[in-house]
Amino acid sequence: MSTFQYDIKTEKEQPGFQFGSAYCPRVSYHFNPKVSNYHYGTRHPMKPFRLMLTDHLVSSYGLHKIMDLYETRVATWEEMTAFHTEEYVDFMKRVTPENLNKLPRGTLEKFNIGDDCPIFPNLYDYSSLYAGASLDASRKLINDQSDIAINWSGGLHHAKKNNPSGFCYVNDIVLATLNLLRYHPRVLYIDIDLHHGDGVQEAFYTTDRVYTVSFHKYNGEFFPGTGNYDEIGCARGKHFALNVPLQDGIDDDSYINLFKSIIDPLITSYKPTVIIQQCGADSLGHDRLGCFNLNVKAHGECVKFVRSFGLPMLVVGGGGYTPRNVSRLWTYETGILNNVLLPKDLPEGIPFRDRFGPDYSLYPVLDELYENKNGKKYLEDIRIRSLESIRYMKGAPSVWMDAEIIPTQDISGLTEEEEEAIKELNEENETWRLEQIEKDNARLGEMM
Repeated sequence: MSTFQYDIKTEKEQPGFQFGSAYCPRVSYHFNPKVSNYHYGTRHPMKPFRLMLTDHLVSSYGLHKIMDLYETRVATWEEMTAFHTEEYVDFMKRVTPENLNKLPRGTLEKFNIGDDCPIFPNLYDYSSLYAGASLDASRKLINDQSDIAINWSGGLHHAKKNNPSGFCYVNDIVLATLNLLRYHPRVLYIDIDLHHGDGVQEAFYTTDRVYTVSFHKYNGEFFPGTGNYDEIGCARGKHFALNVPLQDGIDDDSYINLFKSIIDPLITSYKPTVIIQQCGADSLGHDRLGCFNLNVKAHGECVKFVRSFGLPMLVVGGGGYTPRNVSRLWTYETGILNNVLLPKDLPEGIPFRDRFGPDYSLYPVLDELYENKNGKKYLEDIRIRSLESIRYMKGAPSVWMDAEIIPTQDISGLTEEEEEAIKELNEENETWRLEQIEKDNARLGEMM
């Protein structure tokens, strides 16, 4: 029995976790509570309220006490058109459920609007919110305000330059990557969503400045239909795209072993200066649209392994269509990124606690729903192909640190109004400082 005990009031204020290893990075949590209020439609599998569940669970465990919290602003039109076409962004800004029937014939087909990517109220606002959070996270990394920046509302990796795809309207990952490339010579993008990260791969398919690697289900038919091992990049980007196609039912040990055996030599060879990790939760077992057998701790082990390299990280969400499990996973991974171990029992006072029954555990049993069709020979073949692809890369590409990399303009991401307000505040502070110097000098004169 312990000889030291807290009183009842202090006990309630104690965080619900223990610290892990010695490496303690500065972690920032980027969010906007408004993003969980949007609704794709009653029958649509994407449920933004999963972000509200995640935020509640994160704060109930006390993780908000050890992170820097940033309530982010929206991405501007100019920021979104850094990748997306002006025509597409303008379309998102003006389209509403009410004016759909008034659009010119062929417009919906042109912009890939349909069951997967419907038009719902305030679509543009929703997209600018989650994109703005990823941009804010990237800025904190660039400014050396964070070592690890988290935005669970981001990770919408399917969106293309001129149209939405796979529930994704704005590709926040591409926007954040473009921002990071203004400072970092090499960016490594790691995707552990169930679905292939096709939008990000396509955006950087011809460059060696970004290496994209995606672990996903692939059979030629499963959405988005891309992501076979022969997609390796082209032109200057040849051998800077790596795909790890998997079959139904992969289990914890197989996934973790394959992941580590590929990511370790990849990071060693490519030598990224920053890593973006997309943590789509639809690769968990029992997901509404899923077909893998991964448990929360196995998924989190991949995040923990990447974190162990000690490189700056931007961590984003992605897929995940069973909200209670999505929130459990991302809470667990928030703990991992903060170097803390979370107890399995969910906090008693958490809002919507009834959604996590009957076990009320952070680590529900999610395996053995599907037969594992990934045999040892198949996985070994994938591993060998992946290592061969990494070998062909022939090490990290050289990048001249000239004006194309070092930003020539401000990277703070502030609006003109915010810039002016800060300028005025700085001028006031400088005036006050000079007045204090004069007063101090006057006192010294009197004393002498």
